[in-house]
Amino acid sequence: MELPLSLLDLAIVHRGDEPRDALDGCVALAQQAERAGYQRVWYAEHHNMESVASSAPAVLIAHVAAHTSSIRLGAGGVMLPNHAPLTIAEQYGMLATLHPGRIDLGLGRAPGSDQITMRALRRDHTAADTFSQDVLEVQGYLRGASRVAGVAAVPGAGTDVPLYILGSSLYGAQLAAALGLPFAFASHFAPAALTQAVEIYRAQFTPSAQLAEPHVMVAVNVICASDDDDARRQFDIAKRWRIERFLAGGRELSDQDYERYLASPQGGNVVGMMHYTAVGEPAHVARYLHAFAQHAGADELVVALGAPTLNERLVACDLVAEAMELVPAPV
Repeated sequence: MELPLSLLDLAIVHRGDEPRDALDGCVALAQQAERAGYQRVWYAEHHNMESVASSAPAVLIAHVAAHTSSIRLGAGGVMLPNHAPLTIAEQYGMLATLHPGRIDLGLGRAPGSDQITMRALRRDHTAADTFSQDVLEVQGYLRGASRVAGVAAVPGAGTDVPLYILGSSLYGAQLAAALGLPFAFASHFAPAALTQAVEIYRAQFTPSAQLAEPHVMVAVNVICASDDDDARRQFDIAKRWRIERFLAGGRELSDQDYERYLASPQGGNVVGMMHYTAVGEPAHVARYLHAFAQHAGADELVVALGAPTLNERLVACDLVAEAMELVPAPV
């Protein structure tokens, strides 16, 4: 593929399913992505969410890596303020030792949870204030050049697991630029600052041992089916599911209640999170993705497949990959 494609697998637990169903789906989707030629699959850290099964990305990555052979796998990302840097270096150093050349480590500053869950995680509310120093501490352990005298990551030292800074604001862009690391923007749910963040990152980028030139990854929602009508049907289901999840506590809404929520300011905010969403048959989606990449100044797209069932996501995985090979990028 001329424009590298990767996947963000949100490990969604759909209504009526169990977490194991979502985790089995992660394996199936990674296997499909590997066959289709995607660059990588990432999993994000979330806690205390009944609809998301990826609370422990390192464990999930180990499981998926054991059932695939070549595709890169990583955290997109670890919420570093929830953890000691040494623990993360040991976890991802172990993964890299078991699966050489296949592991990525994306690092984020957000909690990935609510205030009560933060306390249950024993997280200090000021932990995000040392994020930049913690990133450097993780990097030191993985390079075998620890910043803490007498402490090494075993395994991990010398694995040089590549680091990525995740962000949904200008802070992440500035930090990634200053450290000379790739920058991944969460435009699949926080679209507002995308273009400004990318501009800042490129303008302020300083080359590093890991990266000589800026590398921008942007996330985008995709619902792709063999025809537009089916894609729109899937999109309607996905939109309704989001309203129910974020505004109705996960309960199933009547049509009347759904429309009421949808018309509310809160409903507008939830739908606005999906601003960057490609919906349609393969050629339409490919044209959207090429145009979006150009708009965002992206070097790589991270696709979040939003179809309501695993089988539909597996189909979309192939359709998108094939379409991006066949539909030329705009000049």
